[in-house]
Amino acid sequence: MSTDLVQLVTAIAQRARAASLVLATTPTARKDAALLKLAELIPASADALLAANARDLEAARANNLPSHQIDRLTLTPARLDQLAESVRQVAVLPDPVGTTLEEWTRPNGIHIRKRRVPIGVIGIIYEARPNVTIDCAILCLKSGNAAILRGGKEIFHTNTAFAALLTQALAETGLPADAVQLIPTTDRAALNTLLKLDTLIHCIIPRGGESLIRFVAENSTIPVIKHYTGVCFVYVDKDADLAMAESILINAKTQRPGVCNTAEQLLVHADVAETALPQLAAALTAKGVQLRADNDSASILARVGAAHTPATPADFTAEFLDLILAVRIVPDLETAIATINRDSSGHTEAIVTRDETAARRFQDAVDSAVVTWNASTRFNDGFEFGFGAEIGISTDRLHARGPMGLNELCTYKYVIDGTGQVRG
Repeated sequence: MSTDLVQLVTAIAQRARAASLVLATTPTARKDAALLKLAELIPASADALLAANARDLEAARANNLPSHQIDRLTLTPARLDQLAESVRQVAVLPDPVGTTLEEWTRPNGIHIRKRRVPIGVIGIIYEARPNVTIDCAILCLKSGNAAILRGGKEIFHTNTAFAALLTQALAETGLPADAVQLIPTTDRAALNTLLKLDTLIHCIIPRGGESLIRFVAENSTIPVIKHYTGVCFVYVDKDADLAMAESILINAKTQRPGVCNTAEQLLVHADVAETALPQLAAALTAKGVQLRADNDSASILARVGAAHTPATPADFTAEFLDLILAVRIVPDLETAIATINRDSSGHTEAIVTRDETAARRFQDAVDSAVVTWNASTRFNDGFEFGFGAEIGISTDRLHARGPMGLNELCTYKYVIDGTGQVRG
């Protein structure tokens, strides 16, 4: 490993740590001013951003990247507008820093407050999603954390253009330029260095494919918040409104099939399978979805001439990230719950039913980060939750779970007020 590269990454982390100590006590108004400046700069710089993105897309096509990955790479005027809106939404959200979570007075008179504070320096490792650069930077800034961004080579030019806007917004509002820094190389050795700087960096959040996330988790000496895959289920209960089930399933599978909260698995209650499966299959295949069916569902689909292929065991735990859906029939609600708890990745699951008792049982018993009743799995998203943006969706249990917004980017400390007490 190059000594120069180690020194480069270490210097970035040192500057980030110094910036984090400034940000920890920066007034909300100054942080919001930087965010609002960035929201102005994004549409004003659209031509330059789209030109940088075009360079990345040209390389992606030349390297034969799959269509779902190219979709993730792609910026459009509409997506830039949504990014700017995300920045504005984060700016108007309450600042979590300094919030008192609990307080109490002990019998000896000392008063204890549990106060929310920034984590410190957060490293974000990600691949082919340019919005991550902005989403992570703005959430870290608002929550008083310094951010070190290390994007993939597939989106390097776009990330560099966004990083320049972030630096400009910070400079124009008097905040430390080192509050948000982009690692200026895609050399894997830089990542290896970053993952060992546990005296300067306090948390690592990887966003990307399972291989990247596992590499980060296995090689980091810094705590990692992660999700490996998004194997998300939709369960159509015996008391489902089938028109609603069709609408939810089409949205969950086809709106953006290459993202982690898309539906990959369909379970249908046996009592309604003869009616529900042909209707759902027709709607799905009309949208180009390939069905991979278990024996029971294949039998029903064959009788009505619906296109499908036999599923393999691997299909029932697969994250396809494509217009492919695995289909199974289950005899009852409890089997649906057990199947999901065994085969899902703990990301997002949905039940479609009119029966509130069944819905509440499903929501209570399914062990996933987000569980919806009569709503698409696509709602597991920081923007949709009202967080303005998200820094990632965690399937961990410590320290955060589900979409991570401002509150999840904070830890806490205890502040004690006394009047001269000493411990006996």
